[in-house]
Amino acid sequence: KRQEGGMRVLIIGQGGRENALAWKLSQSPRLEKLYSAPGNTGMAEVSECVKIPAGDIEGLVRFAKEKNIDLTVVGPEAPLVEGLVDRFKNENLKVFGPDAYASQLEGSKLFSKRLMQRTGVPTATFEEFSNLEDALSYLSKVKYPLVVKADGLCAGKGVVIAQTRQEAEEAVKRMMQEKVFGSSGDKILIEECLEGEEASLIAVSDGETIVCFASSQDHKRIFDGDQGPNTGGMGAYSPAPVVSPQLQKEAEEKVFLPVIQALKEDGHPFVGFLYAGVMVTSEGLKVLEFNVRMGDPEAQAILPRLESDLLELFQVCLQGRLKDLKLTWRPDAAVCVVLASEGYPGSYKKGDTIRGISEAAGMPETLIFHAGTKVQDNNIVTDGGRVLNVVSLGDGIPQAVKRVYQAAGKITFRGMQFRKDIAHRALKRTAFSIKETRS
Repeated sequence: KRQEGGMRVLIIGQGGRENALAWKLSQSPRLEKLYSAPGNTGMAEVSECVKIPAGDIEGLVRFAKEKNIDLTVVGPEAPLVEGLVDRFKNENLKVFGPDAYASQLEGSKLFSKRLMQRTGVPTATFEEFSNLEDALSYLSKVKYPLVVKADGLCAGKGVVIAQTRQEAEEAVKRMMQEKVFGSSGDKILIEECLEGEEASLIAVSDGETIVCFASSQDHKRIFDGDQGPNTGGMGAYSPAPVVSPQLQKEAEEKVFLPVIQALKEDGHPFVGFLYAGVMVTSEGLKVLEFNVRMGDPEAQAILPRLESDLLELFQVCLQGRLKDLKLTWRPDAAVCVVLASEGYPGSYKKGDTIRGISEAAGMPETLIFHAGTKVQDNNIVTDGGRVLNVVSLGDGIPQAVKRVYQAAGKITFRGMQFRKDIAHRALKRTAFSIKETRS
C-alpha cells in the first residue's frame, strides 16, 4: 500500500555517481519505493534494480508508466544528450534533468563555447575545425602548450593537452583521421591552455534560479602527481580550498546565471545539475567545460556532506520553487578514492574477486560506492575500469585523507590500482595555512 504522499523514484545509470545518488535518495522520508535501471551491486542494497540499460529510452518510458513512477532522476550524460527528458515529458512523466537542446552544453563543446561567447562567460580562446588539413596547418602558427578537444561526448577522455606541435598533430589525427572517438571527432576545437588550479562547481537549477552545491576538486590523471593519461576521474574531495566564498559568488554571477538565463530565452529552461569545470587563473575564474549532470567522482565526495533532503530538492526544482529552499551541509570534509582495474584507462580484465569491502565499510565515517562490480558465484567481482569508490569524512581534509586510505587498504583485487595523493593540493594549502598561523 502506498504511503500518504510517498514517492516512487527511478534512478537511471549504473556507476559510482548513481550509487551515491541512490544512497542519498534512500534516506528521504518522502520516498516510498526506489528503482535503479540498470543499477549496480551497491545500488541493489538501497533500491530494486531492473535490467533496462540507460540507453533504452523506450524501455525506460514503458517501465516508468507501468510502475507509476513519480520522478525519474538521470545520472549519466548520454541519455540526456539523446533526448530522454524530451521523451519523458511527452508522456507527462516527471524527470529531473535538462532537455536535449540544453544538454548540448555537454554533448557539443562547440555549442558550449558559442554559448559562453554569447553570454560573456569567461573561457579560453579557441578555434573550431571540421577539416583535417586546416587543423594541421593551424598548428604551425600557434604557441604551445595548447588543448585539443573532440566536439562530442568521449566519456571524459576527449581532451588532450599538447606540449609540442608533434603531440598536437597526433591528437588531431587520432580524433579526425583515425576516429578514435567515432563521430565525436568530426569537429574539433583547438584552444589556449589555461594555467592555474582546477575546481568543480556544481549548481542545481529550476530553469530560473540556481543554488550552488559544495565545491570539490577532481583528479583526472591516472598516476600520482597528476601524471599519465586522463581518466574519468581517480578521486575527489570536498570542499576545495581553492574555491573561496568570493570565487563561488563570481561563478554564480558570471557563469551559472548567464547560462541559465540564455537557455531560458532560447525556450529551453535548464532543470537539473549544471557542472562547471573551472580553472582558477591569475586573471580570475575561467570555464574549461560544462557538464549537464553531477560529476563522477565529485558526487561521491559531495553528497555525503549534504544534510538536506535530496528528493525534496528535486521536487522543488520541478515545481520552479528553488528560490524558497536553502541547502544545509555538514562541516566535515569528504575524500573519495577510486579503486581501478589494472590497465585502466586502457584495456583491462574483468571478473576478479574483490575482498575486504565490508571491512572497509566498517571503518569510521566511511562509505563504499560501487562503480564497476557484479555478483558472480556469490562473490563480488570486478566489472569495469573504475571498480569501487571509497569515501571517508573527517574533521578537515587531513583526517578524511587518513581515514580513506586506511579503509582503501582493507580492499584487495588482482592488479588493483589507485592514486595515493588524492587531495594533495588541499593538504598543501592546509599545511601552508597552519605554517602561516604559527609564524
